Amino acid sequence: MDIKRIFIYALLISGLASCTVDDFADDYTDPSKLAETTIGKQFTGMIMSNRQSVLPSYWDYFVIKRITSNRYTQSVGWVNVENQYVPGSAAVNDKWNNYYGFMAQYRELQKVYNGLSDEKKADNRVFMIAAATYFYDHTQQMVDLHGDIPWSEAGMLSINGGDYSKSYASYDKATDIYTTMLDDLAGFATELSSLQINPATTVEFKTQDLINNGDVNMWRRYVNSLRLKMLTRVSGTSEFSGRAKSEIAAILSNSTQFPIVADNGSNIMWDIFSLGTVIGANDFRSGLEDWNGNIAGEAILNHMVNNDDPRLTYVFQPGLNANGEYLGLDPLMNPTDQNALVLTQTLSLYNFSTISRNQYFPGILITASEVHLMAAEFYLKEGQEAMAKMHYEEAIKQSIGFYVYLRDISNNAESAAPIEPTDDAINSYLSMDGISWDAASGMDDKLSLIADQKWLHFNVVQSNENWNELRRLGKVELDFWVDNSNQQSLPPLRWMYPGSEQTYNLENYSEVQPQDKLNNTVFWDMN
Repeated sequence: MDIKRIFIYALLISGLASCTVDDFADDYTDPSKLAETTIGKQFTGMIMSNRQSVLPSYWDYFVIKRITSNRYTQSVGWVNVENQYVPGSAAVNDKWNNYYGFMAQYRELQKVYNGLSDEKKADNRVFMIAAATYFYDHTQQMVDLHGDIPWSEAGMLSINGGDYSKSYASYDKATDIYTTMLDDLAGFATELSSLQINPATTVEFKTQDLINNGDVNMWRRYVNSLRLKMLTRVSGTSEFSGRAKSEIAAILSNSTQFPIVADNGSNIMWDIFSLGTVIGANDFRSGLEDWNGNIAGEAILNHMVNNDDPRLTYVFQPGLNANGEYLGLDPLMNPTDQNALVLTQTLSLYNFSTISRNQYFPGILITASEVHLMAAEFYLKEGQEAMAKMHYEEAIKQSIGFYVYLRDISNNAESAAPIEPTDDAINSYLSMDGISWDAASGMDDKLSLIADQKWLHFNVVQSNENWNELRRLGKVELDFWVDNSNQQSLPPLRWMYPGSEQTYNLENYSEVQPQDKLNNTVFWDMN
């Protein structure tokens, strides 16, 4: 861990002094008000420290996703430029520093918890399970970007009594991190099913929990759905394949013991309840729309148009001068022609009212559609065709419902009213040649259907997950302009480590330096 980040972490570590959003915002930015803390306040502080990675923000969409995952998945169209496939240093550094600042908050929560009596630890156990689950969710995302990362020894400055010499973190193997998280999550799944929580803790948990509002059953769904996501991610590896098969089967076969996110009513999301506070979309409009960041990619738009996708008018809108026609940007056009086409304002855009100008757009963690698609993949590979088809079609229905929901909660009406999907329209979509489960000829084709639906559902809304699954499955066929001016001529297979690691953490970084290449795959990427 570098000195610069250690200093930042020291400033970030703090408790909370109030339960209300406005007071929280004031106190969180004024450490002098934080003379006392509780596990509940530290828990909320940990969640808040990572809010820009969950709630839609200018930082996350413009600085990071606009030039990385949005392009690598062709969810968007953009004008080709030299060096476009190398993740920018600002994106890499900011994402890295944000995660480790978040980790520092988690470590401080652990420190406060470990100082409690055994009785108080028991009273506050639910906070620690929820905190670890949320922390593991974002840890997986970092591992999936980089591979090995500093982890088990990282974020320890406060725990180490401010001793910098003890706080430089070595890199943990990605497989070891996954193993630890999967082990812990399996334990949480069992523990939460019978955890006794005293009334006072129940009230505090409901107040301090910004994700699931103190609903323990929702945290059970989060735990098991996150397990399902992680197990699916590593299911193709020799090291995890057996474990993935047995544990996914156990989760899917026992909804009482292992509830999952099965419908949109149980989606794990950070909801926005009021405007004008720190808990909300932070300039999401500029984050997605600035510098033409919301132009539709040709492949994803054509897929929706050609198959009469019921989500089309919710996700996209025609360009200002397009006369109602949908047109995506061809990634293989030369930059001059691309620029000229952009200027005509005929290219389709991501829908203002549903997405970028929707001030109630939530922070999305796990949705029912992606869970059903994971189940469909599992049953397909197990030869259980009927179950696979059922989950595949349910995933599509849940995805359609999800985008209808997003539009329904929007306070923006600038975009034309979408075409509300009827049962007939949904059934017609499910029967299209490019969508129909029964029309697909074998396992490979059906796995491609699943991959396509993940791509369509995630688009720019969950673009990092989109890139993860695109890399893992290797089934979405996309053509990219080749950047012959740069050694990195096509999209990368991972992110490199930030330059600060070489500068400040060189001894530990040197151990992973040989694998720090853009075209080295993360361990679960078997394609």
